[in-house]
Amino acid sequence: MKQSMKKLAAGAALVLGAFGAYAADPIKIGSVLSVTGPAAFLGDPELKTLQLYVDDINKKGGVIGRPLQLVHYDDGSDANKANGFAKRLIDDDKVDLIVGGTTTGGTMSMVPLVERAGIPFISLAGAVVIVEPVKKFVFKTPHTDRMAAEKVFEDMKKRGLTKVALFSETSGFGQSGKKETEGVAAKYGVTLVANETYGPKDTDMSPQLTKIRNTPGVQAVFIFGLGQGPAIATKNYKQLGITLPLYQSHGVASDEFLKLAGPAAEGVRLPSPAQLIPEKLPANDAQKPVVTAYDKAYKAAYKSEVSTFGGYAYDGLMIAVDAIKRANSTDKTKVRDAIEATKGFVGTSGTYNMSATDHMGLDLSAFRMLEVKNGDWSLVQ
Repeated sequence: MKQSMKKLAAGAALVLGAFGAYAADPIKIGSVLSVTGPAAFLGDPELKTLQLYVDDINKKGGVIGRPLQLVHYDDGSDANKANGFAKRLIDDDKVDLIVGGTTTGGTMSMVPLVERAGIPFISLAGAVVIVEPVKKFVFKTPHTDRMAAEKVFEDMKKRGLTKVALFSETSGFGQSGKKETEGVAAKYGVTLVANETYGPKDTDMSPQLTKIRNTPGVQAVFIFGLGQGPAIATKNYKQLGITLPLYQSHGVASDEFLKLAGPAAEGVRLPSPAQLIPEKLPANDAQKPVVTAYDKAYKAAYKSEVSTFGGYAYDGLMIAVDAIKRANSTDKTKVRDAIEATKGFVGTSGTYNMSATDHMGLDLSAFRMLEVKNGDWSLVQ
């Protein structure tokens, strides 16, 4: 009798324990991502990454004793939709914080809403305008477009390339990239001898590239865009027989770019986070364990290649989780303060050191210069 009572009590304790774990209010992580539309190859791996690691964290007991709940919407790469979904996350879903914004346009449409509501927001988009000037509740994990331009010009300088044609997309990311590239060119002794643009939905960029090819003195071409556009431009470049060194921005740092551009990508250089080359990093690189573990987990879950864009989502979620743990609370101001105090946090995109004046926390060393060789990424020494 005593034995069966003990068993009953133990069973009840187990049930109560399990119930207690589920009864705790979830920590709601909101997300608006471009899972479809022109920016889908950024947004799709971002969503998959958030889903993978939210599940993983919950299996390990959640955060501060509470499960995570991911509430996500697909803006279809439309900034206006991103605004509407951000409003829904804040007003209806009552999220504790937001990770993503995929694109600069989507992110900037959400910024006034999160600032007004006082909700921590970690964007996964590239443009410097997201964090400059600093906005109280807004942070980001990707390197900025200005950093990309500087890394590219640093490499061009080493190769003696000073007369450059800029070819930028008319999207928010592309136009911010254009502005930042123009702003730092002189610092590296670079003259922009041609300056053309293309639309994100353009299917042929041959006319603009022909103009660039016919520009006197041009030594290299720098394409600033994301999604499918830069891959189309790369193919057109090859079709036109242009042999000048070709650079891309970090907006195409993904194996998807290699697939879309095919053999035309051979010789292309671009700045990228370490995530694209985990096996090529030296053993003593601080990021190697992080990018290797993410690479392994993502491939196991989805049977597909990783991208730096998924890495931005990983960093955003993990910085948020780390901040909640340090704040020991989901109080929005306390979490915001903890994110801002992030120091020495090793992510897939670099080591983050945030401050009151820097809501990104990465420096130029977080970028690696890569070159496409034999259809794969190689590290430029």
